[in-house]
Amino acid sequence: MRFKFLIFLSFLTLFLFSGCAPKEPDVYDYSNFLQSRPKSILVVMPKNDSLEPKAATAILTNAILPLSEAGYYVFPVTLVNETFKSNGIFSGEDIAQIPLNKLREIYSADSVLFIDVKDYGSRYALLDTQITIEISVKLIDLKNGNLLWDRSEKITQSASNGNNNIIGMLITAMVAQVVNNITDNSYNVAKTTDYITFSTDCYKCILHGHRSPNFGKDKQLNK
Repeated sequence: MRFKFLIFLSFLTLFLFSGCAPKEPDVYDYSNFLQSRPKSILVVMPKNDSLEPKAATAILTNAILPLSEAGYYVFPVTLVNETFKSNGIFSGEDIAQIPLNKLREIYSADSVLFIDVKDYGSRYALLDTQITIEISVKLIDLKNGNLLWDRSEKITQSASNGNNNIIGMLITAMVAQVVNNITDNSYNVAKTTDYITFSTDCYKCILHGHRSPNFGKDKQLNK
């Protein structure tokens, strides 16, 4: 009887540990990306679903460098925006309505990156001030309209830093709100969000472009 109980206990322990073991993330489907292998990316003005008017420009500006470092030719943002403005197109919402073949005809780009700003800015609560930046991105093949890659990222920065003193938390939150309004710390968090979103060599990361010395050596493809 005792032997049977020990066997049962062993199976129960094995079951519990196997159920609690961390699961490997599903492999992201890069098939369209690998087939297309875009060399150039047209980054257009993001759609802005936040309440901050400067959000789209901040996210757009900070996206260029990490994409270039990943190995892609990124069309000059100023030139792209001026071309849109000269044709009466000013917002990301308007750009999203333009046919893909028209974008390819105008810019001769391999792909277009659409960015949607879901949240942007700082909020003052009673005991804390938080900066939240949330974006979602989609890289689309301009030759056939296929989705090559997508990713969503949300970064929240808190001013409390684990301070458990109520008076201290109130003062910290109030000071942080003033500092954020004066210095626009949201811009710095936006930069961090863009760098994480367009990082390489991780699960669901963008693949290295042709200009990168690591082209074709993406770690997530070689596991």
